[in-house]
Amino acid sequence: MEPIDFTQAKQDGKGFQFPGDFEITAVGAASANLPTHVPQLLDRAGLHVFHESVKHRQSGAGNFVSVTVSIHCKDREQYEAAHAALRESPDIKYTL
Repeated sequence: MEPIDFTQAKQDGKGFQFPGDFEITAVGAASANLPTHVPQLLDRAGLHVFHESVKHRQSGAGNFVSVTVSIHCKDREQYEAAHAALRESPDIKYTL
């Protein structure tokens, strides 16, 4: 598979365009206080977090919670660093 040329994607109006604001979602155990924990992790990673944008939703059985927050990223590396910072937490199972 050929790697994605993000320069071309930007010119075509497709894909992520930086700098920009993006939503990131983390999923983990409902007992982990993720609505508070996720923005803190992103803050510590040096990202600009829009704290007023934090939304969360519990799973049907109430065992898991997904937390979505908007962040500002100056480049793709910063966006990838946001995902990495969240995935380092043992409380977070995956990110989107």
